[in-house]
Amino acid sequence: MEITEQVKTIVVIFGATGDLAKRKLFPSIYNLYSKGQLSEKFAVVGIGRRELSQEEFQTNVVKSVGTDNAYTREFSQHFYYHPFDVTNRNSYVDLKGQLVQLDEEYQVEGNRIFYLAMAPEFFGEIAQHLKREGLTNTSGYSRLIIEKPFGHNLPSAQLLNEQISQAFTEDQIYRIDHYLGKEMVQNIEVIRFANAIFEPLWNNRYIANIQITSSEVLGVEDRGGYYEKSGALRDMVQNHMLQMVSLLAMEPPIKLTTDEIRSEKIKVLRAMRPVKETEVHEYFVRGQYSSGEINGERVIGYREENNVSEKSTTETYVAGKILIDNFRWANVPFYIRTGKRMKEKSTKIVVQFKDIPMNLYYNNSEQHLNPNLLVIHIQPMEGITLSLNAKRQGKKIGIAPVKLDYCNNCEDVLNTPEAYEKLLYDCVRGDATNFTHWNEVALSWQFVDPISRIWENDEVTSISTYPAGTMGPDEANVLLAKDDFHWWSLSDSM
Repeated sequence: MEITEQVKTIVVIFGATGDLAKRKLFPSIYNLYSKGQLSEKFAVVGIGRRELSQEEFQTNVVKSVGTDNAYTREFSQHFYYHPFDVTNRNSYVDLKGQLVQLDEEYQVEGNRIFYLAMAPEFFGEIAQHLKREGLTNTSGYSRLIIEKPFGHNLPSAQLLNEQISQAFTEDQIYRIDHYLGKEMVQNIEVIRFANAIFEPLWNNRYIANIQITSSEVLGVEDRGGYYEKSGALRDMVQNHMLQMVSLLAMEPPIKLTTDEIRSEKIKVLRAMRPVKETEVHEYFVRGQYSSGEINGERVIGYREENNVSEKSTTETYVAGKILIDNFRWANVPFYIRTGKRMKEKSTKIVVQFKDIPMNLYYNNSEQHLNPNLLVIHIQPMEGITLSLNAKRQGKKIGIAPVKLDYCNNCEDVLNTPEAYEKLLYDCVRGDATNFTHWNEVALSWQFVDPISRIWENDEVTSISTYPAGTMGPDEANVLLAKDDFHWWSLSDSM
């Protein structure tokens, strides 16, 4: 068993009967407990509207872990359920009394984490009630974890931030982006700053373009109502995709502390060239999946999904070109694409290096040098691929690409820590490095909002479609072709 720093705390989960708690939060807390990263001095209070008994709630926790034995049942004894009305002051008063009792029972020294895993329209009200009724006034720490979406545009995000900031200071607020908990996303900094082979080349003198792809084979499933209001731009680009851009483009921090790393990421977001509303169609492409075939099965189109309008122009796919106007990255395009019902489930980053000045092996168009590629595989495979050119076997000189591979999760896939597990552990230790600062959120919305306005008010009500099981609409290929580039596919980059 791996024993690291043990922590003691009470975690209050608002939305404890929801899907996120069952699929991610309960199993993550269990993993921390079984690894010894949580001491016996911890408790979890589940908040929900449903009436559940203590035994029913603890049984649900055991089911979410997936193993029913004496150890998991003992673990579930740390869980308590509290029926709750988030708009009723009395609910908070009752909760405060329960937390005081648990604080004494488990001796957690007043440490409390409030996790808002529910509808975002209640975030501000819950935060203010927690402050007003004295639940944050303890001898230990009080921290607030917030799930996305943090607003739906810059004005709504600013309003939400003002409400929450009346109850919690910025260093107490942990805005979670689960992509920042993924192993290979966190590895970006190590690849860049711990390898002499890469950092000197990490600039516009040697890099032609960088591509970030996050594709899913699933459709919107039962989230049609949410997706109609969100779309891929708000759901994926404003947070996950721009966070990866900032990590790839940031300058080396003075030291590896939360404030210094965040500061460099914020500089990148400030340097991103704003997309003028008149230029949106030049820099960004939207698409929507139609019916098609995935893994040999026919699937319906987006407009046929539950709670989706038959005339919907909501995008399920976004591709874009981002330019960063600073000394390091001037004129290097960062291409992003993300979508649902695509050919494969994959999140990867492809760094394409520039061609050498003169191809000595070019002869009558018979020889072709492939560009050197550094591929960072984030999911489902975690690892790195470096693509180089080498001599073919045989007497005649010929060139062939060779790939140097490192797989991070091939040997022990089952024990690879989940993103939520790592982020929860960071929060209880007070490490906010892999959570987003308010300035990052605000700058991301500032970049995305002009694109949203054009797409929402576009007089052309049609939207490009792509058959389910493909890699997106043709317009996304044209976006790169205008710069003499193309998307690198999974087979190209592995």
